[in-house]
Amino acid sequence: MIRRVLLSYLTLTLLVLLTLEIPFGILYARSQTAALTTTLERDAVVLAELAEEDIENADTRALPHLLNGYTRHNDTQAVVVDRHGTVLATTPTATPAPSRNLAGAPDIIAALHNHPTSGIRHHSRSGDEARYVTVPAASGPTVRGAVRISAPTRGTTARIHTAWALLAGAGLAVLAAMTAIGLTLARWTTRPVRELEHATAQLADGTLTEPPAADIGPLELRRLATTFNHTATRLQHLLRAQHRFAADASHQLKTPLTALRLRLENLEPDIHADARHHLDHAIAETDRLVRMVHGLLALARLEEDDTAPTPVDADAVLNDRVGTWSAFATDQDVTLRLTGEPAGHVQAVPGALEQILDNLLANALRVTPPGRTVTLHRTSTRAPRHRTTSPVELHIIDQGPGMTATERERAFDRFWRAPNTSPGGTGLGLTIARQLAQVSGGAIELHPHPTGGLDAVIHLRPAPRPDRVSHHR
Repeated sequence: MIRRVLLSYLTLTLLVLLTLEIPFGILYARSQTAALTTTLERDAVVLAELAEEDIENADTRALPHLLNGYTRHNDTQAVVVDRHGTVLATTPTATPAPSRNLAGAPDIIAALHNHPTSGIRHHSRSGDEARYVTVPAASGPTVRGAVRISAPTRGTTARIHTAWALLAGAGLAVLAAMTAIGLTLARWTTRPVRELEHATAQLADGTLTEPPAADIGPLELRRLATTFNHTATRLQHLLRAQHRFAADASHQLKTPLTALRLRLENLEPDIHADARHHLDHAIAETDRLVRMVHGLLALARLEEDDTAPTPVDADAVLNDRVGTWSAFATDQDVTLRLTGEPAGHVQAVPGALEQILDNLLANALRVTPPGRTVTLHRTSTRAPRHRTTSPVELHIIDQGPGMTATERERAFDRFWRAPNTSPGGTGLGLTIARQLAQVSGGAIELHPHPTGGLDAVIHLRPAPRPDRVSHHR
């Protein structure tokens, strides 16, 4: 962000410099060129007046002395011609020679027609470009000759180049100063933003330990930091209050619910046979409430727990859970089988993989009709030597009615239950399973199985065996 702010300062400064310096440089160059042209025009008019008198008097002997006196102290050339274009006098180093006729030169032709001209030509003495001025030597409408004066432009060009160099140097100095000032301003301006970013990341992780300073930076950012600190404090307070409420409510509800169930069971001998089914339903709903309270308590603990994932032997856990649920599956005339290659060790919060499998197996066995199979399949998409690079997948595949796409999207919502499901569920099992997978660094997805039913996929990160970790250390 500092680079972007600094770049904006420098871009604005550069635009201002270009807007000011380029027109100034162009105006200076034009003024220098105009000054040279004006000087040549003035001198040419003076020489033309003096030469016109000599030409009119048919006395051209003084013309060379006149031109030499003019060009003695400067690097200019001068040529005087009569009305036929014949050279009458020239500076010693000038070309063409005095005997040369210049009647064909465009500027001489124009001057002999009483039209002054100026332009750029090659300077014979220095080899550089020269600016020339050609004026008629006339008395009124009568033209008796012409005078051409030319001077090299290297002095003017040097001054123009020097001016551009000074402008460029001044611009670079301003940019350097602006870089130092802009860097200081950018750091001062963005420091509160960086602190806010760091504090936001901490708050997203659950706890704000380093609140942003509210006494640095621009006034607007100070107010923003103050508002953020106030909001973060209230948010953390509300989160703590919510966690305490969930935990306290779950704890407080367990005892009265247990007492309620006992009282309902004690009523069984006194209930008429025709009303016995109402008592059974009340006891079932009480059991459902107890399970829901346990689920809420588990979620509250998950949200407060910061336990880090550790290596867990997935195959040992899978074999243990299959053995535990096999008896329940047999009672329902459902076959429970474990397939696939060994998964090895995975990263998981202690006890999380067991709870995830229990929740998913309970759902699968609940919806699978008698005589069908629930498959727990292990899939590893990696080679054995790359066990720490690709995820491990555990599939719990049932042969029940399955779910629609909409139902699969809502399946992980709290307290949501699919339509036409068997009673007794709380709508928290998949929510708890997903949160356990997330805190373990994995995920859970629901997919339709090609042969029917639902495929619940657990994605977990692989982990090296504990003995290998200690050996490498």
